[in-house]
Amino acid sequence: MRMLGNILWYIPFLGFVTAAWTWLLGLLLTLLVVTAPIGLGLMQYGKFLFLPFSWSMVDGKDLKRESNPVWSAYSTLIMIIYLPIGLISVVVALFQIVALALTIVGIPTALVLAKSLGTFLNPVGKVCVNHLVKDDIDRARALGR
Repeated sequence: MRMLGNILWYIPFLGFVTAAWTWLLGLLLTLLVVTAPIGLGLMQYGKFLFLPFSWSMVDGKDLKRESNPVWSAYSTLIMIIYLPIGLISVVVALFQIVALALTIVGIPTALVLAKSLGTFLNPVGKVCVNHLVKDDIDRARALGR
């Protein structure tokens, strides 16, 4: 079923265009160095969009990663500057979601984009992981670990 979802993402809806655009924008922002926290997050989001039914986006804190406090403070500052661009990206994605939801075949694709809107708004610290890792994180959270 995941393979069928990924095929539907690519064939009629040109999902690879969205994925490539997001990844290249992330690469450009990373190369600018000042906006590296946003660029790294967008590159992870682009990786997710290449196979959205096989990958999931999680917060880096859920993976128990150590974070440099200076990098975290800098990321927060850059995120405040990125907020208007993130809002525009979310509005564009909402139009895409509505257009996809109007077709029966596009509903699964619209759901993928709708679930990942938070990453467009705040890509800092997000990591693309296999869906099994996301399931383990959700299971651990449900058990209170």
